[in-house]
Amino acid sequence: MRISRKMEHVHYALELGQSRRQGLADIKLVHNCLPESSMDSIALATTIGDLVMRSPILINAMTGGAHETARINRELAILAREKGLPMAVGSQMSAIKNSEVASSYQVVRQENPNGVIFGNLGSEATVEQALRAVDMIEANALQIHLNVMQELIMPEGDRSFEGMLRRIEAIVRHVSVPVIVKEVGFGISRDNAKQLQEIGVRIVDVGGYGGTNFAAIENARRPAASALEWLNDWGTPTSMSLLETLSVYPRGAVIASGGITNALEAVKALALGASAVGMAGVFLGVLQKEGTEALHRLADDLHQGLILIMTALGASTVEALSDCPVVIGGETAGWCEARGIDISPYARRGNRSK
Repeated sequence: MRISRKMEHVHYALELGQSRRQGLADIKLVHNCLPESSMDSIALATTIGDLVMRSPILINAMTGGAHETARINRELAILAREKGLPMAVGSQMSAIKNSEVASSYQVVRQENPNGVIFGNLGSEATVEQALRAVDMIEANALQIHLNVMQELIMPEGDRSFEGMLRRIEAIVRHVSVPVIVKEVGFGISRDNAKQLQEIGVRIVDVGGYGGTNFAAIENARRPAASALEWLNDWGTPTSMSLLETLSVYPRGAVIASGGITNALEAVKALALGASAVGMAGVFLGVLQKEGTEALHRLADDLHQGLILIMTALGASTVEALSDCPVVIGGETAGWCEARGIDISPYARRGNRSK
């Protein structure tokens, strides 16, 4: 049953945590000892497509669809309102199929009437369902999530994925808000990015391996005798998926997510060229284990960390971070070489105060 599955996902996400093997340790920021900057001059506002956001930190899709999850979404919505964070809800399909749980999503707009809020559906959704999802929470954008491997491991999951691109294209054409295609933790390749760009998708969230592991979560839900644990490492790490996607999409069109938990990792992703950074597991874990006050401290710490590092780099804006030199090594560099992605320009960028 879908509602019980929502709570199982929350439970196992907290129990299993994040591997944090997202590849960002391979990314080295080049120190700037003459930044000519001030912490007071740093601006955290950013733009994704036509969406203007006060912060590059996105509370990414987590939950909804069960009465028990309404509290989580309420607390996250209050955090988003008070700290100026954009926020995405979890898949709304459960509410489209059962209106009784719609309030677990609508609470987000009720608590944050003027905030930037993303709706969320899977690639199985129709145009009519997409329109309902947007209307349900007065969404500023709609995420379409891709979770093929999760579905295949999920005992009750989908087994056919034909027509995904056709359905996404139809949604892009008929929904009035921006459509963001996001992976849930297995990554987007350069070839996939090209396919999405060709059907009119203007914003992608790479959702790489290294964060909440939905392969492991679904295996934990399976009977032990039928678990497919050999698939728990499936997916492309975030650093590699981000570079694959940025070889296709321009600045201002890419969100980085997947195992990003602190300000340094966020700045690395932004310096590579992402314009926002999605976090989910870290927010959920702090809320459920440490409470509301700790959750709000986390957001403050993330913003202060961003400001500190941006000051040190001499980048006064999020956009300016993508002009800072970055050296890419380790497995990420090896991956890019094998895939024909030229990373040499990243290390040769000029680092100038802005």
